[in-house]
Amino acid sequence: MTHQPPSVVCAGRVYCDLIFTGVPQMPVLGQEVFADELALHAGGGAFITAATFAALGVKTSVAATLPAPPFDGLVRNALEKADVDASLCQDSATGAQPQITVATVFGGDRAFLTHKTGAAVPEISFTDAGFTHLHIGELATLAQQPDLLDKARAAGMTVSSDCGWDADVIGAGRDLTDLIEGLDVFLPNASEFDGLIASGLDQGKLPLTVVKLGDQGAKLWDGQSWHSAPTTPVEAVDTTGAGDAFNGGFLSQWMAKAPYAQCLNRANNCGAATVQHVGGTGGLHVLKADPQTAIGATVK
Repeated sequence: MTHQPPSVVCAGRVYCDLIFTGVPQMPVLGQEVFADELALHAGGGAFITAATFAALGVKTSVAATLPAPPFDGLVRNALEKADVDASLCQDSATGAQPQITVATVFGGDRAFLTHKTGAAVPEISFTDAGFTHLHIGELATLAQQPDLLDKARAAGMTVSSDCGWDADVIGAGRDLTDLIEGLDVFLPNASEFDGLIASGLDQGKLPLTVVKLGDQGAKLWDGQSWHSAPTTPVEAVDTTGAGDAFNGGFLSQWMAKAPYAQCLNRANNCGAATVQHVGGTGGLHVLKADPQTAIGATVK
């Protein structure tokens, strides 16, 4: 059998996620809260979207700087287990602090405390690599490394990006309009999108834009009008990474030139599979068995 090379590369920050569940209340200053469970998972939008692509049968590579030891081994093992190519990943600089996200799950949602370090993506070239699509895990990475878009275009690739919550990014909508306009697909959630619009993002220059609405489904802007895609909520155990799994589901169908309704349905299925398990990739085994089994989603 001929080995099929990766056709998609997902670029962005990769973290070790420390996920606290069974939390009786959110912590407040001067008090201590005890969680019932703690789990460690590889995280970050680039990894979770790549793992979703792989679960759906799309060969995918991740381009990222890995967290510092001792968490790099956990992430490499997760990439291998998810059948995601890691040849474009590099180790963190000697002495770098670990890149970690602490996620506290409470009341059907979660809050993050994150430490990031160094460049999100190493210096890479897409020329003659055979990739057809670049997905960027968070808008901050594209803003900091805009040459990613230029390199992908030079290689004839289509490009998409999530937004990701970053207060500096959300507050710079006007300044980011031209960068976002250069994408083929933009995939923020509702809070991120509303914040960008409030800070001056020009809706008239948006590319194909899919806004994730949590248990209300999603809406899609095709350049002329909005199209709504409601969904049936499922019981959420952990919503970490649900939006990133949504991205993989949508893009896998968009790349196949499927109708938008089909793209959104697959996206919702992927989000639903994820939220019913702890960790951003905990439910992807459901997609490997049957991508249509998880109907509905609660995605943030």
